[in-house]
Amino acid sequence: MPVISINFNDFKDLLGADITQEEFIEAVPMIGADVDRIDGDEINIEFFPDRPDLYSVEGVARAMRAFLGHKPGLQEYAVGHSDVKLIVDRSVSDVRPWIVSGLVRNVVFTDPFVKSIMDVQEKLHLTLGRKRKKVSIGIHDFDNVKPPFTYKAVDPESVQFIPLGMNDYLDMEEILRKHDKGIEYAWILEGADRYPIITDVNHEVVSFPPIINGIATTVTENTSNIFLDITGLDLNGCITALNIIAALLAERGGDIETVSVEYPDKTIITPDLKPTVKKLSIDYTNKMLASNFTCDEIIGYLAKMGYGAASGGDKDIDVNIPAYRSDILHPIDLVEDVAIGVGYENFTPELPKSLTFGKVRKLEWFCEQLRTFMIGLSFNEIMTLSLSNLEEQFELFGLDKDLIPHVTIKNPRTEEFSILRVSLLPSLLTTLRNNKHRDLPQQIFELGDVVPGDTLKNQRVLAGAITHAKTNFTEIKSIVENILQKIAGNRKIILRSKSHPGFIDGRCVSIIAHDHDPEVEIGYFGELHPKTITAFDLGYPVTVFELYLDGFM
Repeated sequence: MPVISINFNDFKDLLGADITQEEFIEAVPMIGADVDRIDGDEINIEFFPDRPDLYSVEGVARAMRAFLGHKPGLQEYAVGHSDVKLIVDRSVSDVRPWIVSGLVRNVVFTDPFVKSIMDVQEKLHLTLGRKRKKVSIGIHDFDNVKPPFTYKAVDPESVQFIPLGMNDYLDMEEILRKHDKGIEYAWILEGADRYPIITDVNHEVVSFPPIINGIATTVTENTSNIFLDITGLDLNGCITALNIIAALLAERGGDIETVSVEYPDKTIITPDLKPTVKKLSIDYTNKMLASNFTCDEIIGYLAKMGYGAASGGDKDIDVNIPAYRSDILHPIDLVEDVAIGVGYENFTPELPKSLTFGKVRKLEWFCEQLRTFMIGLSFNEIMTLSLSNLEEQFELFGLDKDLIPHVTIKNPRTEEFSILRVSLLPSLLTTLRNNKHRDLPQQIFELGDVVPGDTLKNQRVLAGAITHAKTNFTEIKSIVENILQKIAGNRKIILRSKSHPGFIDGRCVSIIAHDHDPEVEIGYFGELHPKTITAFDLGYPVTVFELYLDGFM
């Protein structure tokens, strides 16, 4: 979880109220934090990852101001209008499609403020931004550039500028090789033939997101007007980061102004700090908390947590949720904050009204025994993702994707994770490919779920793979027969030749449950065809098996 370093004197100035360090240390865990370390006036606090609005001393001061009763209710920030425009070129749609922006004027920088804004930027990059891939934040001296700004994708060698922290002109490809931040984050742009860039009306480079800003917009102690750019792969994530940063700067006395972001098909005005409104049922709240709070009491507890709330009728409360709170997804999230406002220590614990005993599901017990057995056969266990893609699941095995039912993700973030896997074998072969530099032999297995498109149900599968210079059909047959002897019980199992384009002809076998009417395939094994081995970029023979465990339960 993120650890925030707070200077207590700076915190008190932002809080606007007198409080001792001991009172603060006692109160702050009640809003969902853990005091990590105290060193004089410096206090390190660990916050839950679902509250990125608390990743700065400004956010903590705002929250504590309401929680301690100094200024309960919704903290509102005025947002003025500016004529600044940011034009989004269609060329970025395949690289880094989203950008939002804002202006904050009349900012006065102090040493604690500079440290705070650098810390929160890095914390948001790491958590909300997923190491800058999902969201990245740019903070610039607005007075050194001239709008309108343009966000576009360009040939990496066509633009040169001096990046922050260097003295020489470099093109964008050179920055990825020579600049510390370029080396650290080059993986985000891997495979792209065009890179995103933000320029002003005079073609001055403002930023090369998500890597580094241009030196022209360096923020110094003399900076007073700030231009914000937030780029990424997720619009909601970009908006959340912008709202958090804009509110943080406003807490320091800055004046927020909007920027008109003009996409090819729409225009959005950001930042928009108007609260969203959700209804919260009084009956639902009391049911979830086993309480009997009145409407006014719930409104008071929500005010302690920084919400604006008012009666929305006999049984509902209208809750105004701050724009910087991205964690409120369901009414239960509001109920949780009501409980925090009440104080968990004020609830009377009760024993359960019914006595129940849990036990391990039969399938999980069965898998645990099987896992131990596979390790005894000198296999190493792996765990991989349930999402895959058409190429790995079908095309590399020579299968026709149109003939095999599968579940497709409606709006996948990347082509790499666009379907639910129907087989574990591609994951095993990908793992072997990623470890082909290691010593042979390699024997791996996975116990996991697949989702056949014809059933739309999770199906537990055991799959294994062996690779070394001399592995062959006889070896994998011996392994599978050993496993079947362990798990088949009284089932009548027969082996039957199977035709599969991914396997060498005549070296693939179906495992058939002969006592099932009609007969049903409950697994298969064999020796992979050289073209399949080559498709997965492997250099030695590979034998594999896959067993559908539902057929053995």
